[in-house]
Formats: sequence, C-alpha cells, structure tokens
Amino acid sequence: GPLGKLIDILAIFATVFGTACSLGLGALQIQAGLQASGIVDNPSNSVVLGIVLVLTLAFILSALSGVGKGIQYLSNANMVMAALLAIFVFIVGPSVTILNLVPGSVGNYLANFTEMIGRTAESADGTAGEWLSGWTIFYWAWWISWSPFVGMFLARISRGRSVREFCIGVLLVPAGVSTIWFSIFGGTAIHLEQTGRSIVGETTEAELFNLLKSFPMGSIAAVVGMILLATFFITSADSASTVMGSMSQNGRSDATPWLSAIWGVLTAAVGLVLLLTGEDALNNLQNVTIVAASPFLVVLVFLMFAIVKDLRNDVIYVEYREAQAFQRKLARERRIHREVQSKEARRQARHNKAAVKAKKR
Repeated sequence: GPLGKLIDILAIFATVFGTACSLGLGALQIQAGLQASGIVDNPSNSVVLGIVLVLTLAFILSALSGVGKGIQYLSNANMVMAALLAIFVFIVGPSVTILNLVPGSVGNYLANFTEMIGRTAESADGTAGEWLSGWTIFYWAWWISWSPFVGMFLARISRGRSVREFCIGVLLVPAGVSTIWFSIFGGTAIHLEQTGRSIVGETTEAELFNLLKSFPMGSIAAVVGMILLATFFITSADSASTVMGSMSQNGRSDATPWLSAIWGVLTAAVGLVLLLTGEDALNNLQNVTIVAASPFLVVLVFLMFAIVKDLRNDVIYVEYREAQAFQRKLARERRIHREVQSKEARRQARHNKAAVKAKKR
C-alpha cells in the first residue's frame, strides 16, 4: 500500500546518502594515503574524481556478479587483509600496551556508559556540543542511513539461522572485533603521542598512514591500508546497490542487475557532488547524512514494535507456544489425576479401616 511505498522510498533515500557518505569519506582517506605515500604530491579534484570512478566501477561489477560470487570473494579477501594489517601493527607496535588496553577499554566503557548516553550540548561546561554534533550524532545518523540495506543484506545471508544465532553473530562478534581493532590502532596512536612520536598530520585522514609509516615496512602497510579502505567500501556499496535494487522491485530476492547498477551510479554521483561542492567536503557529507537519515529514524522506532509483532505471529513460534500450552495442560491434568487418585486412596484407606473396626466389634 501507500505506506509501504513511502517506507521503501525513505529506506532507499537514506541508503543512497549513507553510502554516498561512505564513498566520500573513503575517497578522502585514499587521497590522503596517496599523498602520504608520495604517489601524488598535491592531489586535486581530478584525483578525487578518479578514485570515486574506480571505486564505483569496482562495486558495480561486484554487485552485478551476485552475493555468492563477487561479494563473497571480495568480503573474504577484505577480512584476511584487515586481519593481517591488525596483526602487523600489534606485533611491531606496543603489544603489551595494546593487551592492557583491551580489558581496560571495556571496563571504562561500562563504567561511563550511563554518563555518556546522557550527555548533551551543555555537558562538559557547555563544550560537548561541538564533539556531539561532529561525531556522536553524525555516527548515529550514518548508521541509521545504513540500517535498511545492512539489515536486509544480513537477513538474506543469514537465512536458516535462528534468531539467537543471528543476534550473537550481528551484535557480539562485530562488537568484540571492533574493540580489538580500536585497541590496536587507537592504542598504538596514543602510545606514539605519549612517547613523543606524534602522528598528527595536516588532515585527520592522513594520520592512519602517518601511524603505519612510523614502523618498519610502513610504506607497504600504507599501500595495504589503501587497498583495504577500497575493499571495505566496495563490499559495503555493492551490498547497498543490491538491496536498493531489491527494494525498488517490491523486495525481490534477486534484483535486476541493471537496476542495481543504476542505483550504484546515482550513489556515486551524489558522493561526487558532496565532495566537489565547497571547500569543507567532510562537513557537507556529515550534514547531508544527518538530514537524509532523520526521517528513517521514525521508521526504525516503529520497526522495533513490528518485529515483535511479526515474531509473535511466526508459525514456528506459534507452534512452540501451542506445544508449551499443551504440555502445561497435560501436566495440570496429570496433577489433578494424581490428586484424585490420592483422595480416592485416602478414602479407601479410611473405608478399610472402618470395616476392620466394625469386624472387631
């Protein structure tokens, strides 16, 4: 109906801008990597354009090949490279410090959780507003914009899993991997700053490569980092294109390839416009993402109630509840039957006792 069409439109709208934001941030970071590695001295808009075009072509080809081929192979290669880069930084970096940071970070997070979720622009003597708008609210909006296609894509590749397995796989495993990842890279950066080996660069995007280049074979690690940035985006964008094609066709499992390709091209066009319009490209990406994701936040709130309702009506769950109700009814009838037998046995015992007394008289 019309409401369903509206929700699909909002989902596609949020996905396009969320993916475009990722494309923009990825392009900026790869550009910084090219400059830090000495491959490009003074990157211009043409370099950004070339990066975006290459990434777009790669994720469109991956999306056209399907979930079982291009996306799967690229995702596996992506995870292997990420693991190798993390192991490299852990070994050549301050390993003991990193190991100490993992439990310490989790403890600090749990200790400060309630304070952090209640922070407003007036927190920290009125200085928290800039941080919240540039990071917290932006990342909330970014993930809200990713939620339509991430949810649908994960559901598609998780077919046959139980709800428990899905929740563990989606919530606990990524959270654990992210904790280790940030402990390795963030902990190493903090350690370098504390020991006087600052990695601060002209831009935030360059600091990852400054960190990698501070170690032996850092130039090779920086190249791997750039490839990893590209594959991280490609694996996300091809999934988004596939899901947007599916949502455009009333949720078809296998969307028409050319339609997915069109959505990929439109996403790249949006990302390019945001990057090339104005000097502050990062601020453009953040603001547009927040605006695009806000309407879908309302949909997400209703989705929480919808999934509870849908799971309650699930055939397997209904049969499970009926089986539970039958077992309770059977147990109650057994208990009543035992109580009746017990009463009958006591009555019979009293009758026998009275009969014995009568005979003695």
